[in-house]
Amino acid sequence: MTSRSPRNKTLSLSISEKREILKRSKHVDFQAKESDLKNSIIHQDLFDVIKFLPDNFVDLMVVDPPYNLTKIYGNTKFNKAKKENYVDWFESWINEVRRCLKPNASLYVCSDWQTSSLIQPILAKHFNIRNRITWEREKGRGAKSNWKNCSEDVWFCTVSDDYYFDVDAVKLRKKVIAPYRNKEGDPKDWEQTEDGNFRSTYPSNLWTDITLPFWSMPENTDHPTQKPEKLIAKLILASSKIGDLVFDPFMGSGTTCVVAKKLDRKYLGIERESDYCAFALKRLEEATRNAAIQGYSQGYFWERNSLSEQNLTNKAKSRSGDQSEIHFEI
Repeated sequence: MTSRSPRNKTLSLSISEKREILKRSKHVDFQAKESDLKNSIIHQDLFDVIKFLPDNFVDLMVVDPPYNLTKIYGNTKFNKAKKENYVDWFESWINEVRRCLKPNASLYVCSDWQTSSLIQPILAKHFNIRNRITWEREKGRGAKSNWKNCSEDVWFCTVSDDYYFDVDAVKLRKKVIAPYRNKEGDPKDWEQTEDGNFRSTYPSNLWTDITLPFWSMPENTDHPTQKPEKLIAKLILASSKIGDLVFDPFMGSGTTCVVAKKLDRKYLGIERESDYCAFALKRLEEATRNAAIQGYSQGYFWERNSLSEQNLTNKAKSRSGDQSEIHFEI
Protein backbone atom coordinates (compact mmCIF):
# COMPACT_ATOMS: atom_id res chain seq x y z
CA MET A 1 0.00 0.00 0.00
CA THR A 2 1.40 3.40 -1.01
CA SER A 3 2.22 5.75 1.87
CA ARG A 4 0.29 9.00 1.55
CA SER A 5 0.13 12.31 3.37
CA PRO A 6 -2.56 12.64 6.09
CA ARG A 7 -4.78 14.90 3.95
CA ASN A 8 -4.50 12.73 0.84
CA LYS A 9 -7.87 11.01 0.45
CA THR A 10 -6.91 8.89 -2.57
CA LEU A 11 -8.36 5.41 -2.11
CA SER A 12 -5.81 2.77 -1.17
CA LEU A 13 -6.02 -0.92 -0.32
CA SER A 14 -3.63 -3.26 1.45
CA ILE A 15 -2.79 -6.58 -0.22
CA SER A 16 -4.87 -8.50 2.30
CA GLU A 17 -7.82 -6.09 1.96
CA LYS A 18 -7.67 -6.35 -1.82
CA ARG A 19 -7.63 -10.16 -1.65
CA GLU A 20 -10.65 -10.20 0.64
CA ILE A 21 -12.70 -7.61 -1.23
CA LEU A 22 -12.17 -9.29 -4.60
CA LYS A 23 -14.16 -12.26 -3.29
CA ARG A 24 -17.25 -10.12 -3.90
CA SER A 25 -16.60 -9.95 -7.64
CA LYS A 26 -18.13 -12.43 -10.08
CA HIS A 27 -16.81 -14.76 -12.76
CA VAL A 28 -19.29 -15.55 -15.52
CA ASP A 29 -18.77 -18.66 -17.62
CA PHE A 30 -22.44 -19.61 -18.08
CA GLN A 31 -25.38 -18.20 -20.01
CA ALA A 32 -26.44 -15.52 -17.55
CA LYS A 33 -29.80 -13.89 -16.91
CA GLU A 34 -30.33 -10.31 -15.76
CA SER A 35 -31.03 -11.55 -12.24
CA ASP A 36 -27.53 -13.09 -12.19
CA LEU A 37 -25.90 -9.83 -13.20
CA LYS A 38 -27.64 -6.85 -11.60
CA ASN A 39 -25.57 -4.95 -9.03
CA SER A 40 -22.50 -7.00 -9.89
CA ILE A 41 -18.83 -6.46 -10.67
CA ILE A 42 -17.41 -9.03 -13.08
CA HIS A 43 -13.65 -9.56 -12.82
CA GLN A 44 -12.93 -10.75 -16.36
CA ASP A 45 -11.94 -9.53 -19.78
CA LEU A 46 -14.93 -8.24 -21.75
CA PHE A 47 -14.07 -10.48 -24.69
CA ASP A 48 -14.25 -13.57 -22.47
CA VAL A 49 -17.61 -12.74 -20.90
CA ILE A 50 -19.62 -10.93 -23.59
CA LYS A 51 -20.92 -14.15 -25.16
CA PHE A 52 -22.55 -15.11 -21.84
CA LEU A 53 -24.54 -11.87 -21.42
CA PRO A 54 -28.27 -11.89 -22.30
CA ASP A 55 -29.94 -9.84 -25.00
CA ASN A 56 -31.95 -6.66 -24.37
CA PHE A 57 -31.37 -6.21 -20.64
CA VAL A 58 -29.50 -2.87 -20.42
CA ASP A 59 -31.27 0.51 -20.15
CA LEU A 60 -28.14 2.66 -20.35
CA MET A 61 -24.57 1.86 -21.31
CA VAL A 62 -21.70 4.18 -20.39
CA VAL A 63 -18.42 3.24 -22.06
CA ASP A 64 -14.97 4.64 -21.38
CA PRO A 65 -12.78 2.39 -23.53
CA PRO A 66 -9.03 2.78 -23.93
CA TYR A 67 -8.43 5.67 -26.32
CA ASN A 68 -6.00 5.18 -29.19
CA LEU A 69 -3.14 6.29 -26.97
CA THR A 70 -0.27 4.46 -25.33
CA LYS A 71 -1.29 4.08 -21.69
CA ILE A 72 -0.61 1.64 -18.84
CA TYR A 73 -3.70 0.30 -17.07
CA GLY A 74 -2.65 -1.72 -14.03
CA ASN A 75 -0.72 -4.70 -15.38
CA THR A 76 -1.71 -4.06 -19.00
CA LYS A 77 -0.17 -1.68 -21.51
CA PHE A 78 -2.48 -0.42 -24.25
CA ASN A 79 -0.36 0.67 -27.22
CA LYS A 80 -1.38 3.27 -29.75
CA ALA A 81 -2.33 1.38 -32.88
CA LYS A 82 -2.61 2.19 -36.54
CA LYS A 83 -5.94 3.85 -37.21
CA GLU A 84 -7.34 0.88 -39.09
CA ASN A 85 -6.32 -1.51 -36.30
CA TYR A 86 -8.00 0.60 -33.62
CA VAL A 87 -11.14 0.79 -35.75
CA ASP A 88 -11.15 -3.02 -36.07
CA TRP A 89 -10.71 -3.42 -32.31
CA PHE A 90 -13.50 -0.96 -31.52
CA GLU A 91 -15.85 -2.58 -34.02
CA SER A 92 -15.15 -6.04 -32.58
CA TRP A 93 -16.77 -5.30 -29.23
CA ILE A 94 -19.26 -2.52 -29.96
CA ASN A 95 -21.20 -4.83 -32.25
CA GLU A 96 -21.27 -7.50 -29.54
CA VAL A 97 -22.45 -5.29 -26.68
CA ARG A 98 -25.13 -3.68 -28.84
CA ARG A 99 -27.34 -6.76 -28.55
CA CYS A 100 -27.38 -6.30 -24.74
CA LEU A 101 -29.21 -2.98 -25.07
CA LYS A 102 -32.97 -2.63 -24.91
CA PRO A 103 -34.68 -1.13 -28.00
CA ASN A 104 -35.16 2.17 -26.12
CA ALA A 105 -31.69 2.22 -24.53
CA SER A 106 -29.11 4.99 -24.72
CA LEU A 107 -25.34 4.82 -25.01
CA TYR A 108 -22.57 7.26 -24.06
CA VAL A 109 -19.02 6.68 -25.33
CA CYS A 110 -16.04 8.66 -24.04
CA SER A 111 -13.13 9.59 -26.30
CA ASP A 112 -10.37 12.10 -26.89
CA TRP A 113 -10.35 14.38 -29.94
CA GLN A 114 -8.16 12.09 -32.04
CA THR A 115 -10.10 8.93 -31.24
CA SER A 116 -13.42 10.68 -31.88
CA SER A 117 -12.80 10.82 -35.62
CA LEU A 118 -12.19 7.06 -35.66
CA ILE A 119 -15.24 5.96 -33.69
CA GLN A 120 -17.87 8.36 -35.05
CA PRO A 121 -18.43 6.35 -38.28
CA ILE A 122 -18.70 3.11 -36.29
CA LEU A 123 -21.23 4.58 -33.87
CA ALA A 124 -23.21 6.01 -36.77
CA LYS A 125 -23.39 2.55 -38.34
CA HIS A 126 -24.82 0.87 -35.24
CA PHE A 127 -26.71 3.67 -33.45
CA ASN A 128 -28.43 7.01 -33.85
CA ILE A 129 -25.93 9.68 -32.86
CA ARG A 130 -27.79 12.41 -30.98
CA ASN A 131 -24.95 14.71 -29.95
CA ARG A 132 -21.29 15.08 -29.13
CA ILE A 133 -20.62 16.49 -25.67
CA THR A 134 -17.28 18.21 -25.12
CA TRP A 135 -16.15 18.68 -21.55
CA GLU A 136 -13.26 20.69 -20.21
CA ARG A 137 -10.53 18.79 -18.40
CA GLU A 138 -9.26 21.70 -16.35
CA LYS A 139 -5.89 19.98 -16.11
CA GLY A 140 -3.65 19.23 -19.05
CA ARG A 141 -0.04 19.42 -20.13
CA GLY A 142 1.05 22.67 -21.72
CA ALA A 143 2.57 22.69 -25.18
CA LYS A 144 5.00 25.24 -26.63
CA SER A 145 4.25 24.46 -30.27
CA ASN A 146 0.55 23.57 -30.05
CA TRP A 147 -2.64 24.39 -28.15
CA LYS A 148 -2.93 22.81 -24.73
CA ASN A 149 -5.10 19.67 -24.87
CA CYS A 150 -7.69 20.03 -22.10
CA SER A 151 -10.95 18.62 -23.45
CA GLU A 152 -12.57 15.25 -24.11
CA ASP A 153 -15.68 14.11 -25.93
CA VAL A 154 -18.69 12.02 -24.93
CA TRP A 155 -20.81 10.68 -27.79
CA PHE A 156 -24.53 10.46 -27.02
CA CYS A 157 -26.25 7.70 -29.01
CA THR A 158 -29.54 5.82 -28.90
CA VAL A 159 -30.61 2.45 -30.24
CA SER A 160 -33.77 3.91 -31.79
CA ASP A 161 -35.90 7.05 -31.90
CA ASP A 162 -37.73 5.82 -28.80
CA TYR A 163 -35.49 6.83 -25.89
CA TYR A 164 -35.66 8.47 -22.46
CA PHE A 165 -34.17 11.89 -21.73
CA ASP A 166 -34.87 13.99 -18.61
CA VAL A 167 -33.55 17.49 -19.22
CA ASP A 168 -34.90 18.79 -15.90
CA ALA A 169 -32.68 16.35 -14.00
CA VAL A 170 -29.47 17.84 -15.39
CA LYS A 171 -29.94 21.58 -15.21
CA LEU A 172 -26.95 23.71 -14.23
CA ARG A 173 -27.32 26.13 -11.32
CA LYS A 174 -25.60 29.43 -12.13
CA LYS A 175 -25.01 32.61 -10.15
CA VAL A 176 -27.01 35.52 -11.57
CA ILE A 177 -24.76 38.48 -12.33
CA ALA A 178 -27.51 40.79 -13.62
CA PRO A 179 -30.71 39.94 -11.70
CA TYR A 180 -33.37 41.37 -14.01
CA ARG A 181 -36.92 41.82 -12.71
CA ASN A 182 -40.25 42.05 -14.50
CA LYS A 183 -42.45 45.15 -14.34
CA GLU A 184 -44.04 43.89 -11.11
CA GLY A 185 -40.57 43.75 -9.54
CA ASP A 186 -40.42 39.95 -9.34
CA PRO A 187 -37.30 37.97 -10.35
CA LYS A 188 -37.26 37.13 -14.06
CA ASP A 189 -36.08 33.53 -14.59
CA TRP A 190 -34.04 33.46 -11.38
CA GLU A 191 -34.47 32.81 -7.66
CA GLN A 192 -33.30 34.67 -4.59
CA THR A 193 -31.85 32.40 -1.87
CA GLU A 194 -29.87 32.83 1.34
CA ASP A 195 -26.76 31.84 -0.63
CA GLY A 196 -27.36 34.33 -3.45
CA ASN A 197 -29.31 34.78 -6.68
CA PHE A 198 -29.38 31.78 -9.03
CA ARG A 199 -30.78 30.66 -12.35
CA SER A 200 -31.32 27.05 -13.45
CA THR A 201 -30.12 26.81 -17.05
CA TYR A 202 -30.70 24.15 -19.68
CA PRO A 203 -27.63 21.95 -20.23
CA SER A 204 -25.68 22.36 -23.46
CA ASN A 205 -23.17 20.02 -25.11
CA LEU A 206 -20.25 22.10 -23.78
CA TRP A 207 -19.45 21.36 -20.14
CA THR A 208 -17.06 23.59 -18.19
CA ASP A 209 -18.18 22.69 -14.67
CA ILE A 210 -16.33 19.37 -14.27
CA THR A 211 -13.44 18.88 -11.84
CA LEU A 212 -11.10 15.94 -12.37
CA PRO A 213 -10.61 13.73 -9.31
CA PHE A 214 -7.48 14.73 -7.40
CA TRP A 215 -5.69 13.87 -4.17
CA SER A 216 -8.04 15.58 -1.67
CA MET A 217 -11.25 14.14 -3.15
CA PRO A 218 -12.47 10.86 -1.60
CA GLU A 219 -13.52 9.55 -5.04
CA ASN A 220 -9.92 9.70 -6.29
CA THR A 221 -8.05 6.46 -7.11
CA ASP A 222 -4.78 5.59 -8.82
CA HIS A 223 -6.53 4.81 -12.10
CA PRO A 224 -4.78 6.92 -14.79
CA THR A 225 -7.93 8.00 -16.68
CA GLN A 226 -10.62 8.02 -13.99
CA LYS A 227 -13.76 9.95 -14.91
CA PRO A 228 -15.34 12.31 -12.35
CA GLU A 229 -18.51 11.18 -10.58
CA LYS A 230 -20.14 14.48 -11.51
CA LEU A 231 -19.60 13.81 -15.22
CA ILE A 232 -21.12 10.33 -15.05
CA ALA A 233 -24.00 11.55 -12.86
CA LYS A 234 -25.12 13.86 -15.66
CA LEU A 235 -25.27 10.98 -18.12
CA ILE A 236 -27.12 8.66 -15.75
CA LEU A 237 -29.66 11.24 -14.60
CA ALA A 238 -30.41 12.40 -18.13
CA SER A 239 -30.79 8.98 -19.74
CA SER A 240 -32.08 6.54 -17.13
CA LYS A 241 -34.80 6.20 -14.53
CA ILE A 242 -34.61 5.02 -10.92
CA GLY A 243 -34.32 1.23 -10.99
CA ASP A 244 -32.89 1.06 -14.53
CA LEU A 245 -29.79 -1.02 -15.20
CA VAL A 246 -26.61 0.84 -16.14
CA PHE A 247 -23.81 -1.16 -17.79
CA ASP A 248 -20.12 -0.27 -18.10
CA PRO A 249 -18.10 -2.88 -20.06
CA PHE A 250 -14.73 -1.15 -19.40
CA MET A 251 -15.41 -0.30 -15.78
CA GLY A 252 -11.97 0.83 -14.61
CA SER A 253 -12.11 1.94 -10.97
CA GLY A 254 -15.91 1.79 -10.93
CA THR A 255 -17.15 5.35 -11.29
CA THR A 256 -20.18 4.43 -13.43
CA CYS A 257 -21.29 1.67 -11.06
CA VAL A 258 -20.71 3.81 -7.96
CA VAL A 259 -22.72 6.73 -9.34
CA ALA A 260 -25.49 4.38 -10.52
CA LYS A 261 -25.76 3.03 -6.97
CA LYS A 262 -25.78 6.52 -5.47
CA LEU A 263 -28.61 7.48 -7.83
CA ASP A 264 -30.72 4.36 -7.10
CA ARG A 265 -30.03 2.55 -10.37
CA LYS A 266 -28.93 -1.05 -10.81
CA TYR A 267 -25.42 -1.52 -12.17
CA LEU A 268 -23.16 -3.99 -13.95
CA GLY A 269 -19.44 -3.47 -14.52
CA ILE A 270 -16.77 -5.57 -16.23
CA GLU A 271 -13.07 -5.06 -15.57
CA ARG A 272 -10.09 -7.36 -16.04
CA GLU A 273 -7.56 -5.55 -13.82
CA SER A 274 -7.76 -6.81 -10.23
CA ASP A 275 -6.64 -3.52 -8.63
CA TYR A 276 -9.38 -1.58 -10.38
CA CYS A 277 -12.01 -4.19 -9.50
CA ALA A 278 -10.97 -3.91 -5.87
CA PHE A 279 -11.18 -0.10 -6.02
CA ALA A 280 -14.69 -0.34 -7.48
CA LEU A 281 -15.89 -2.75 -4.82
CA LYS A 282 -14.43 -0.59 -2.06
CA ARG A 283 -16.08 2.53 -3.50
CA LEU A 284 -19.43 0.73 -3.76
CA GLU A 285 -19.12 -0.17 -0.09
CA GLU A 286 -18.46 3.48 0.77
CA ALA A 287 -21.42 4.60 -1.38
CA THR A 288 -23.70 2.70 0.99
CA ARG A 289 -22.63 5.08 3.76
CA ASN A 290 -22.27 8.27 1.74
CA ALA A 291 -24.21 8.90 -1.47
CA ALA A 292 -22.96 12.48 -1.98
CA ILE A 293 -21.71 13.47 -5.44
CA GLN A 294 -19.41 16.46 -5.41
CA GLY A 295 -20.85 19.28 -7.50
CA TYR A 296 -24.41 17.91 -7.42
CA SER A 297 -26.78 19.01 -4.67
CA GLN A 298 -30.50 19.70 -4.19
CA GLY A 299 -31.27 18.28 -7.63
CA TYR A 300 -28.92 20.63 -9.49
CA PHE A 301 -25.39 20.65 -10.87
CA TRP A 302 -23.30 23.61 -9.77
CA GLU A 303 -20.57 25.60 -11.47
CA ARG A 304 -17.09 24.29 -10.74
CA ASN A 305 -15.45 25.65 -7.59
CA SER A 306 -18.37 27.96 -6.87
CA LEU A 307 -18.91 29.00 -3.27
CA SER A 308 -22.49 27.79 -3.48
CA GLU A 309 -21.34 24.35 -4.63
CA GLN A 310 -19.05 24.13 -1.61
CA ASN A 311 -21.64 25.45 0.87
CA LEU A 312 -24.43 23.17 -0.31
CA THR A 313 -22.23 20.10 -0.45
CA ASN A 314 -20.97 20.73 3.06
CA LYS A 315 -24.54 21.27 4.28
CA ALA A 316 -25.62 17.99 2.72
CA LYS A 317 -22.70 16.17 4.32
CA SER A 318 -23.49 17.78 7.67
CA ARG A 319 -27.10 16.58 7.48
CA SER A 320 -25.88 13.04 6.75
CA GLY A 321 -23.48 13.14 9.70
CA ASP A 322 -20.37 13.06 7.50
CA GLN A 323 -17.76 15.36 9.03
CA SER A 324 -15.03 14.84 6.42
CA GLU A 325 -13.66 17.87 4.62
CA ILE A 326 -14.50 18.91 1.07
CA HIS A 327 -11.69 20.51 -0.94
CA PHE A 328 -12.13 22.38 -4.20
CA GLU A 329 -9.44 22.99 -6.75
CA ILE A 330 -9.05 26.64 -7.67
